[in-house]
Amino acid sequence: MGTAAPRRTCLGTVRDWGCTVLPPALRMHRLLLFGCLWFLAAPPASSIFQRPTGTPAPLRLQYLLEPLHPTVHTRRGATATLPCVLRALPRNYRVKWSKVEPANYRENIIIITNGLYHKNYGPLSPRVRLRHSHRFDASLTITDVALEDEGRYRCQLVNGLEDESVSLTLHLEGVVFPYQPSNGRYKFNYHEAKRACEQQDSRLATYQQLYRAWTEGLDWCNAGWILDGTVHYPIINSREPCGGRLLLPGVRTYGARDKQKDRFDAFCFTSALQGQVYFIRGHLNFKEAGQACRNHGAAIAKVGQLYSAWKFSQLDRCDGGWLADGSVRYPITTPRERCGGLPDPGVRSFGFPSKEMRTYGTYCFVGK
Repeated sequence: MGTAAPRRTCLGTVRDWGCTVLPPALRMHRLLLFGCLWFLAAPPASSIFQRPTGTPAPLRLQYLLEPLHPTVHTRRGATATLPCVLRALPRNYRVKWSKVEPANYRENIIIITNGLYHKNYGPLSPRVRLRHSHRFDASLTITDVALEDEGRYRCQLVNGLEDESVSLTLHLEGVVFPYQPSNGRYKFNYHEAKRACEQQDSRLATYQQLYRAWTEGLDWCNAGWILDGTVHYPIINSREPCGGRLLLPGVRTYGARDKQKDRFDAFCFTSALQGQVYFIRGHLNFKEAGQACRNHGAAIAKVGQLYSAWKFSQLDRCDGGWLADGSVRYPITTPRERCGGLPDPGVRSFGFPSKEMRTYGTYCFVGK
């Protein structure tokens, strides 16, 4: 039995060695056809796709209902409820409410319950309770909402290996205002700025509050501290003294600064008042202004209280009046030529005149 002749490979363009050599165009057609058949036989791409590491699929909640509205809007002094409802009651469970503090990003426990008993923790303790409108309801109610209550809250179901949580944001309606002392700009370190805002019935603003104020028109060229220890300034109209005309509008940042050594202004935040601000006309010095308010059973208004009355009560007066920090200001909601001439609403300032001047009236505050 003879040996089979070896298979030949045809490379030429004419008949040779008993095989038919194809023209180049026909050979290319067969190669393309073979490639298409191979591609169709390959497994689909989805069967070999792997999710990139670091982007895990979101976990589906088993016991907690996802809140329909993750942000709850409120004002200072109001009662607010953060919803957290269970769809089922697992065995031996606990629900833990906590708050992420914007100043240091630490998570502080507020209340823990097992459905029958609960325990409150921290400075919010006297003002929080569980709503308990039914046995599946673990919603958190905060009474007499304060400025420091704004932020992110977490309702966590603790159930052994099946822990899960939902996050909600409590948003206070309010106003951000720049603040500097009587001796000029850039005099506050962080701790002094924080104390100054608190003395004026406000607190240092968070970045979210400052950013929101910028979207609403706050344009201020002096940099100021905010609550997390960073320094920023909001610019609507780019101009030479404020970083130059080429920089785009935005909230510009100096980043984190030394809280003891570095000195800037402050951005303060306040919300609705539990009371009323009103004006007493007269030619009073600072001491007489304070006495005039006390004669009416009130106190000389603080800067934050005047801003709040302007924002929430539409207080509009063209008269400069003394405030508790020794400054003279007046609130304008309807801009007009004889009241400063500026085109936008706002609280105008005459700065810090001599406290002996008998030129101005005074703004007083009386609480409810």
